Amino acid sequence: MGLEGSGSTGHSEDRSALRSREVALHRGRSCGSRGRYLSVWLESQVAATMPSYPLSVAVVCMSNMNRSMEAHRILRRKGFRVRSFGAGSRVRLPGRARNLPVVYNFSTTYEEMRKDLVRKDRQRYNSNGILHILGRNERIKPRPERFQECRDHFDVIFTCAESVYNKVVEELWVREQETFQPVHVINVDMADNLEDATLGSFIICELCERLQQADNLEDSLVQVLLAAESKTGKSFLHTVCFY
Repeated sequence: MGLEGSGSTGHSEDRSALRSREVALHRGRSCGSRGRYLSVWLESQVAATMPSYPLSVAVVCMSNMNRSMEAHRILRRKGFRVRSFGAGSRVRLPGRARNLPVVYNFSTTYEEMRKDLVRKDRQRYNSNGILHILGRNERIKPRPERFQECRDHFDVIFTCAESVYNKVVEELWVREQETFQPVHVINVDMADNLEDATLGSFIICELCERLQQADNLEDSLVQVLLAAESKTGKSFLHTVCFY
């Protein structure tokens, strides 16, 4: 079980339809064993200066707990306008068994979760890193947020797993289009653990830096993704939706 617990992706019958409209860039490659070295390289590549006109960015995982919050932390530190979300129906954290996650509503604050887990089993949740994650999250924002409840507009939405990507794209497609402002949805797949969340977040930050520097986001995005694939060995899903 990942750090955000287990949960159904939902709407499995729509996955083939979703995939038919995806843009998949050289799928099938993986990072292999280069994670630790790649993380160091990516961190060195991310510019330390705040962008003059920062992109409006959202990062989405399933529970707004680990992956999206690590990316939120890094992007905010670099000066981007960023929000983070979960796409699941509830927040799920690892419990005493794989099929018995600890479940909270999205309205529950990170502080309330942390105090509840300390009461239940401080040693367990300290050793598996959950208390550390909740402490970090408290310093970023009060509570998790659900993507389906947000009506703000973004330039780019990054997802952290294909199942999350499918949920985000489906949600945007079923909404009534009003402004026809484009939003690029990009999946940067990362395993739900501390090390891969950090590695994936640096990749997202590197992509944001490159897109920020581009003269035209629409014209440059595919080339930016291809260049990132060549450097990282990862593959990305990308599609365009409209508000």
